[in-house]
Amino acid sequence: MGDPLGRQETYAQVRVRLQALLAGEDDWVAALATIVCELHSAFDYYDWTGFYRVTQPGLLVVGPYQGGHGCLRIPFSRGVCGAAARTLRTQRVDDVSLFPDHIACSSSTRSEIVVPVLSPKGSLLAVLDVDSDLQAAFSEVDQVELERIGEDLASRFPEGGGASSRQARAGAVPS
Repeated sequence: MGDPLGRQETYAQVRVRLQALLAGEDDWVAALATIVCELHSAFDYYDWTGFYRVTQPGLLVVGPYQGGHGCLRIPFSRGVCGAAARTLRTQRVDDVSLFPDHIACSSSTRSEIVVPVLSPKGSLLAVLDVDSDLQAAFSEVDQVELERIGEDLASRFPEGGGASSRQARAGAVPS
């Protein structure tokens, strides 16, 4: 899984690539897919990497992801993703079997980290969910760096897919 300095360096490289890949990108889903691809391919202990988007109050719906099938819908009241959505705080779980009401989308998952992506105004846009088949796979470095990636994403898309999706449906040109 690598030492902390090795992880930090890998995250720094991922952030540089994301900055270049997302320069000028105005589509929320394309940005989510790109972030997931870069993260998932950069770390061998990432076994499922994806976003769950807030689509209505109290509900997360799977967005772009890599790995096996994810749960399609997760209410805020359930699981690690729901806890991150409810509390607006990162959930880093070393042993998912000990987490109350963990939703086992994959029977091989042993640890998980879920980072809320908050708009500049503090509302939840999505959560970034990473699962590992290794116990205690995620460290403080992962948490800090994934939170940073979430903050960068929210600064580029302060309304998530909301504003651009509405504009596209109405035929408006984004400003």
